[in-house]
Amino acid sequence: MMINTGRKNTVHVVKFRWVWMALSAILLIPGIIAMIYSAVTYSNHSPLKVGIDYTGGTILQYGLEQKLENSDVTKTRDALESIGVENPYIQILNVNNTQQENTKSNINSIISIRTKFIDESSNDAEKITECLTRNYTNPELISVSSVGPTMGKELFKNSLIAITLAFLGIIAYLSFRFRFDYALAAILGIFHDVVFVVGVFSILGLVYNVQIDGLFITAILTVIGFSVHDTIVVFDRIRENLRYYSKKMSFGEIVDASVNQTLTRSINTSLTTLITLLALYLWGGVTTRDFVLCMILGIAIGTYSSIFFCSMLIDFWNDKKQTA
Repeated sequence: MMINTGRKNTVHVVKFRWVWMALSAILLIPGIIAMIYSAVTYSNHSPLKVGIDYTGGTILQYGLEQKLENSDVTKTRDALESIGVENPYIQILNVNNTQQENTKSNINSIISIRTKFIDESSNDAEKITECLTRNYTNPELISVSSVGPTMGKELFKNSLIAITLAFLGIIAYLSFRFRFDYALAAILGIFHDVVFVVGVFSILGLVYNVQIDGLFITAILTVIGFSVHDTIVVFDRIRENLRYYSKKMSFGEIVDASVNQTLTRSINTSLTTLITLLALYLWGGVTTRDFVLCMILGIAIGTYSSIFFCSMLIDFWNDKKQTA
């Protein structure tokens, strides 16, 4: 007897569980190799190319009389890179009329440039000012602030603590809500998703010089939450079906039917989120592009792992228990 899902099972996940495991290996191995290579070659031995949020840096803000557009971000970045400024992070803020009236200022735009730590004895700040003078009319340096390497290391440590606490909280909750083997499968699924995303960004760092910042950690924590949420839905359906059909069907058949019952919901939820993120990636501007890319990769792999990785681990461990 089969569970009535309202339609025929269209995805036989248990039958091809070794295929899904092999696919997961194919997705993860290139990123793991890139992380190992990065950890060996980078001076800070990090598996990723980290930005100035973690290595320390300087933020310079210039006031401009003209209004700037988002297209000026690319123009300014290219100009700065041409004089040797590596990976500048640029933001443009337009001043509204009310602010001008209150401050009696003729500044219409503020351009913020974040770059590596600038020593007071160097003339790097003067070079940046000269570069902006060539591209804009009378840029005025209105503020300079620096984050030292010590602060960057502290931020990196706090980021790792945040991720660790998230993992421990999820293990405690799932162990209470389900069983420890379900919690372990969910944690391995999260680890699977995080390794994939970090691996892709490690490759991007090596090939395209992409650096991570504080937003990357925010995206990773969001991906962790989304991944475990999708996994809980699948596990909850497996547990519910086991309660009623454990004597009529094998565990593998129950897993197969449970996945098919939740498949449409998982795909629809992820697809609507991915459409929104894709729009943000294409038209949301350069400053949030890496953050959005991390979210896109994480949600896509999280949907895959909930269906084809975590549920297969549960089925595999159940088979081991039966044969033990």
